[in-house]
Amino acid sequence: MRKFIVTAAAIAALALVGPAGAQSPIVIKFSHVVAPDTPKGKATEKFKELAEKYTGGKVKVEHYPNSQLYKDKEELEALQLGAVQMLAPSNSKFGPIGVKEFEVFDLPFVLPDKKALRRVTDGPLGKRMLKLLDSKGMVGLAYWDNGFKEMSANKPLRNPEDFKGLKFRIQSSKILEAQFRALGAIPQVMAFSEVYQALQTGVVDGQENTPSNMYTQKMHEVQKYTTLSDHGYIGYVVVTNKKFWDGLPADIRGQLEKAMAEATAYGNDLAESENNDALAEMKKSGKTQFIELTQAQKAAWRKVVQPVYDDAAARVGKNTLEEFEKTVQGAATN
Repeated sequence: MRKFIVTAAAIAALALVGPAGAQSPIVIKFSHVVAPDTPKGKATEKFKELAEKYTGGKVKVEHYPNSQLYKDKEELEALQLGAVQMLAPSNSKFGPIGVKEFEVFDLPFVLPDKKALRRVTDGPLGKRMLKLLDSKGMVGLAYWDNGFKEMSANKPLRNPEDFKGLKFRIQSSKILEAQFRALGAIPQVMAFSEVYQALQTGVVDGQENTPSNMYTQKMHEVQKYTTLSDHGYIGYVVVTNKKFWDGLPADIRGQLEKAMAEATAYGNDLAESENNDALAEMKKSGKTQFIELTQAQKAAWRKVVQPVYDDAAARVGKNTLEEFEKTVQGAATN
């Protein structure tokens, strides 16, 4: 696969050069792993529309959803090699490439609501975290929301002991691995594009995801129960290849930054309504039974996963974790 990515990068570089004197548009290949009718997919389409409009056609954005080009484990390497110019990977994806600070977003129950999230992503901490990506050959452009995660399985999940021995699909994240081990489950890293079939065939017993991801991938059709836990958050960082970005004319870069800011506001507003609509559609389908946790049950979940915070301090850095929690608590009191 690496050989394929390197070849694709070489072809992309040649395509950007074009014939001498030709005014070929600058091509931005924007790749991601989810469906086009998700918040991420729609935000990408909005960025494409605005980028092409604001640059007067000097930029052409090609949108590749649903792992058409690369799967989870391949896409960041493809970006670093220049085979694609933009991605919007989940926060979890940056830990395996050495920027572990982003795994703080994976902590269970760390974000009480959207207001707390915005204080993190729009504030000094969020900006400093984006700068950490420079050393990996990429530039962090924006934070995009998906939403809060629910748990699903083929047995009811009400109490921590209900997880014991079940196999759960996770993204590649040591924090998520620790979360499921604390619950007594068996975490299995798996590409997003493979989850539906794995659930259908029993390779894994359950998964955690936002309603929009579950609905667009039809996961609710192969899971008997969904617990409305809101225990975690899925968000994305829009990144671009640093060499490509720094090589753009300043005026083009400014127009793309404007397009990205507007697409981000659009997508983040959309994410909440898309998740609400997806939840309503899944309930209407009757294919998965929804479980509401009592306050006592949710408190039991919190207690069981509390040791995960000790792991997080060692992985993401004690200072990062403390600043994250302080920022969140500040949001909660305002």
